[in-house]
Amino acid sequence: MKTLVIGLDCAAPEILFGHPDLPNIRELMRRGCYGRLESVIPPITVPAWMCMATSQDPGSLGVYGFRNRTDYSYSGLGVVNSTSITEQPIWEILASHGKTCVVIGVPPSYPTKPIHGVRIGCFLTPDTTKSEYTYPPSLKQDIARLVGEYPVDVRGFRTENKAWLRDQIYDMTRKHFEVIRYLMETVDWDYFQFVEIGLDRVHHGFWKHHDPLHRQHDPDSPFKTVVWDYYKYLDEEIGSILELIEEDTAVLVVSDHGAQRLDGGFCVNEWLRREGLLVLRDAAPATVTPFSPSLVDWSRTKAWSEGGYYARVFFNVEGREPEGIIPPSQYESFLKEMTERFEALPDDRGNPMNSLVFRPSETYRHTRKVPPDLIVHFGALYWRSIGGLGYENLYIEENDTGPDDCNHAQFGAFLLAAPGMDRQGEVQGMHLLDIAPTLLDVMGVAPGSAMQGSSLLARQTTS
Repeated sequence: MKTLVIGLDCAAPEILFGHPDLPNIRELMRRGCYGRLESVIPPITVPAWMCMATSQDPGSLGVYGFRNRTDYSYSGLGVVNSTSITEQPIWEILASHGKTCVVIGVPPSYPTKPIHGVRIGCFLTPDTTKSEYTYPPSLKQDIARLVGEYPVDVRGFRTENKAWLRDQIYDMTRKHFEVIRYLMETVDWDYFQFVEIGLDRVHHGFWKHHDPLHRQHDPDSPFKTVVWDYYKYLDEEIGSILELIEEDTAVLVVSDHGAQRLDGGFCVNEWLRREGLLVLRDAAPATVTPFSPSLVDWSRTKAWSEGGYYARVFFNVEGREPEGIIPPSQYESFLKEMTERFEALPDDRGNPMNSLVFRPSETYRHTRKVPPDLIVHFGALYWRSIGGLGYENLYIEENDTGPDDCNHAQFGAFLLAAPGMDRQGEVQGMHLLDIAPTLLDVMGVAPGSAMQGSSLLARQTTS
């Protein structure tokens, strides 16, 4: 059986399943099963898509976000790319069974690895005009003839120029689907998966115009329908590719995480500094300054954090870090203390922030490479983690990297329509790690024993 996987980065289940004008999505819902899809912790594009493809949690992949500590030094940070993933994704398993696969834009997929089929790099590709981002390499010329310069992302999407951003997202997505249709018609494929990043960029750029509960919502905004309009446009593009598949093709629509409003940012390193847990060599910066290990007096520092949509908090442990000061015998008590302090933080209005604090060793089956000591979702991700120093206030309205209207939500969406499936309607309890085993089951291939999720079809036969 052929399988088509339509990846919509950041698709929100409440919109995907509740939008009144998505006829192609509605038809798939009528034919199959659907529901909220619990993402991994943290629910971040990298590593979530590869967690989905391998059925391995972030700790088992050793990938805890876009940037990870490469060792226990203070400055060893590395950016994730395709070589960071050593576990076998679903398309490699299928290839070992002789299946031809097309994989487009699934992060991280740069540098582009060979595949039994066709592959196109993701939004991490530096420059498609200069980089080799396709396999086979000759496909790059075919794409150029088809759409001109191929955009893997909208560079500079955190901008106040919303009209420009909207137009750029549409232009990018049109080119993506033109290439998708071309490959669907010219490659004899068994498995076809793509990830459209445009929806994530729409959410980050236009959520406050869409969501009445957003603190900066303007009901009269000229961009108030952009989110809903883009979902409708995506449905039309999805309809155009559904016309190209055979009737017995299994179709999965899936997202890596959801979307929700962003109330603001919490300046975690500034808070640690004020609490005496992060000590600087000199006086606190007079202006906002990016965090740098060179600023820190490590001989007196107990903890620091990498910012982002969530916080990765690291402890300065004696015998582990070069100038560690927390004795290993006190590690557990300090971890408990910091967990309680993060959980007790108020928001900017004095109300409980209700932050979620995770210990990697208890969250993941394995903790490979260099995990954080704690992972913190401020305000259950209604607040972003801000890593810089020199802020007058611990709470800021905007992202520190530019305008940003939303954060990621823990639950994304899945919609599966496959011939022979008895399960229909809404399904509860699906997890991101269940996707790869389910798809392998659909295609008649046994899931690997190392996979951490379980097939929905196996659940179906035993229920």
